[in-house]
Amino acid sequence: MPHSASLSARIGGLDPTGSMPLYRQLQRVLKNAIDRRLLLPDDALPAERDLALDFAVSRITVRKALDGLVAEGLLHRRQGSGNFVAGRVEKNFSALSSFSEDMRARGRVPTSVWLRRSSGTVTPEESLALRASPGSPVFRFERLRYADGAPMALEHATILAYALSSLDSVGESLYAALEATGHRPIRALQRLRAVLLTADQAALLNAAPGDAGLLAERIGSLRDGRVVEMSHSLYRGDTYDFVAELSSL
Repeated sequence: MPHSASLSARIGGLDPTGSMPLYRQLQRVLKNAIDRRLLLPDDALPAERDLALDFAVSRITVRKALDGLVAEGLLHRRQGSGNFVAGRVEKNFSALSSFSEDMRARGRVPTSVWLRRSSGTVTPEESLALRASPGSPVFRFERLRYADGAPMALEHATILAYALSSLDSVGESLYAALEATGHRPIRALQRLRAVLLTADQAALLNAAPGDAGLLAERIGSLRDGRVVEMSHSLYRGDTYDFVAELSSL
């Protein structure tokens, strides 16, 4: 990002006499700059104290504006480095990796909020997908996945219970817990399709109802062919690109 002019000179200033609160004005100006590509993915914003001086507002106002943009997924914070315009995450569709591994590989900090975890027996759909006998015990996990504090995905996973030591053994990474017991999937059938976010899904992902989403459905299996994982991961469509390397050889 060029620094020949102040940020306010490049993207527009605020109106201290306007009816809209200053932090909302700053959010709107920064959003417009991102939409118009005056601020590009991975651009670093000036330090908060510099933004406060530039836009003639308090640091509290700047922090409140930036917090809102981080929550919306438009900015992300890097510990010790500052605030950056969020770039779209490229997920290699042909590589079997976890969300946590994907985020760390891109220098982002993955975190989760647990929505639900429970034990039970397979439903008819799960029995078919997991190739499990009726009555087979399973663990079910539902959580909201974040990168640098911004919501990225809503994840549901059903795991055959023998593959984990307990329901509470899963911490930040499900695949790490599976690897600890020797049951991490090494191959998977994965299907990707476009969906529209429901009101409940949009509220969790800080999006609007009807926004585009990407639903990744995965059936993971072990080296001996046993299926161990059935998962559905719903990603915000504006934050994720799925890519795959293709060859005719």
